[in-house]
Amino acid sequence: MPFRNREVATGESTTGRPRDPAREAEILTCVLELLGESGYDAVSYEAVARRAGASKATLYRRWETKRDMVVAAIKAGPAAGGDAVAVDTGSLRGDLLALCERLDGTLRAADGAMSLMLLQAGLEDPDLCRHLEEATGPTGAKLPAAVLAAAVERGELPAGAQPFPFEEVAGSVLLLRRLNGLPSGPDYLATLVDTILIPALRASADHTGPVPRALFS
Repeated sequence: MPFRNREVATGESTTGRPRDPAREAEILTCVLELLGESGYDAVSYEAVARRAGASKATLYRRWETKRDMVVAAIKAGPAAGGDAVAVDTGSLRGDLLALCERLDGTLRAADGAMSLMLLQAGLEDPDLCRHLEEATGPTGAKLPAAVLAAAVERGELPAGAQPFPFEEVAGSVLLLRRLNGLPSGPDYLATLVDTILIPALRASADHTGPVPRALFS
């Protein structure tokens, strides 16, 4: 891996200097490399500074926390083609299809190892998923509360329906198909939504007792 040593080699202080978008992109690429190679635990200010040839002070000035740095890297990388606009097609079926399309696009923008590491990162840091949704808009991994509420208001789902079926199933099957090189085009997504996700969301209203945390929640 080439040693990116612009700041270290020159010894120039970055205090007060405007951000260099190209340099920031290099640093975020290093974050993604570490995430893909060794997982979320391996991403630290020290590791990124070494990989990028940057000072830790530079990283701290740009990102207050490790989570912020990882979210920025994902937003600039696999989620770069995402749509920040809220999902609202006017129907539950349309909303679910739009969410699945977004998630499938994000997963296919990353290699298989990266996709697994992103899931692992979300499991290790539950708030990471929430921060990512806030930074990029709906990714398709979570079922937005507004989508669920609108479906209940339209009478498409019963009151008390839970997001668990979508957040446990949609991301899991799309990731599995991504890892195995299987297609997930419009026909597949329509079948997934019609035969599994909508029936499961309807049935979730009848569930009593605590709801477990879903893989992609």
